[in-house]
Amino acid sequence: MTEQELIQACKLGNRRAQRNMYERYAAKMFGVCRRYIKNEADVEEVLLTGFYKVFSKLEQFQERGNFEAWIRRIMVNESLMFLRKNKKDRYLYVEVDTQSHLTDHQTADQKVAADDILSLLDHLPPGYRSIFNLYAIEGYKHREIAEMLGISINTSKSQLIKARKMLQKLLLTNSEYKLA
Repeated sequence: MTEQELIQACKLGNRRAQRNMYERYAAKMFGVCRRYIKNEADVEEVLLTGFYKVFSKLEQFQERGNFEAWIRRIMVNESLMFLRKNKKDRYLYVEVDTQSHLTDHQTADQKVAADDILSLLDHLPPGYRSIFNLYAIEGYKHREIAEMLGISINTSKSQLIKARKMLQKLLLTNSEYKLA
């Protein structure tokens, strides 16, 4: 079933198509939510809430854009809303399934380097990590980040600069992270 056929079937309320859509995108979207939320039970809750919104707002999807990107935006927004609601647990976490990103041309050394970088991101304070994640990984612009987080554009820019400086310092000072 093509993506467009799947979307149409889901719009008609076809449960089998909804399950198919969930199975097609759940693993990737779990990874998206996991970058923001550390506790896996909370990630699953956000993922399910996000898919509920996907199915209930499917009529709003304009088929001019990328469907996966549309779902990703919903998941990012759900993750950020979850973090706002649970301020006591306001740490963010970046984790990427490096196995799924390896190509035939990549080596184990490159995987280790990617794991090291992700470990470094774990050392960033929550504000730095969230801005870095939204800008460098998700590809949002500073204006969008400012709107999402309720901060100024300049705060977004300065947090990104500080995050990059902190990552550089961590790379230089921690020999375990030095790249060959």
